[in-house]
Amino acid sequence: MTIFVSTEWLGQQLGAPDLVILDASLFLPGTPRDPRAEFEAGHIPGAAYMDLPGLSDPDDPTPGMLPPDAMMTQRMQALGVHRDSRIIVYDNSPTHSAARGWWMMRVYGLGASAAILDGGLPKWLAEGRPVDSGLPAIPPGNAVARLDRAQVRTKADILANLDSGAAQLVDARGAGRFTGAEAEPRPGMASGHIPGSRNLPSSALFQPDNCMKQGAELRRLFEEAGVDVDRPVITTCGSGVTAAILLAGLESLGQQHVGLYDGSWSEWGFDKTTPKATGPA
Repeated sequence: MTIFVSTEWLGQQLGAPDLVILDASLFLPGTPRDPRAEFEAGHIPGAAYMDLPGLSDPDDPTPGMLPPDAMMTQRMQALGVHRDSRIIVYDNSPTHSAARGWWMMRVYGLGASAAILDGGLPKWLAEGRPVDSGLPAIPPGNAVARLDRAQVRTKADILANLDSGAAQLVDARGAGRFTGAEAEPRPGMASGHIPGSRNLPSSALFQPDNCMKQGAELRRLFEEAGVDVDRPVITTCGSGVTAAILLAGLESLGQQHVGLYDGSWSEWGFDKTTPKATGPA
């Protein structure tokens, strides 16, 4: 399966016994929206609520870090995910958080394949496609989650990369947060970016219909941000959510040497010992 599937494709697949559809909507801190309430009000038929905001390591002080295998396994089984499931992840969020959900499926080895619904719920609704309401009863699945740490970058990896320069760092946050001109949404967090990073706001990767840009247009965005798409990349952001959008975009261009810094600025910006830069890239 490719990284993205179309609303037309999903419309034709609804009801397939091996299909699992997950709503991975998530909003930035302080956003007056409730993803669970919105799911109950209207979701793609057959979908389950992933609760991405609550799917993180409860023992890690950094918000949003990948959960332990046991927690991920329990959640995925409760959502009806089997070892051979085809998983489609979507969202109804301006942060396009489905990419984070999709990346999590990948790094935990879940399902036979996983993809992002291109355009998400906004495109689905704009096309007049059906929705259901309420919280569906879901028969449990048998998937077992095992985190592949080789796909995840840590603070130690980033510190080592500052010396080696082996991979390019690309930050998905908006320009104001990257330069330090705008305050971070989490109190007490430093402003700025990891030294040497390039900045490509994830919002730039989307077309007016909420689908991701492709091919030459997408490649040009990375190149204009100073990124060589043929060299290894580590993507970062505020808390590892929009970084997954850049990762998905790079992989759609054929880049296989791309990792994601899970802690991102939520970890780096809170650590008083890490080097920080402000201003443009």
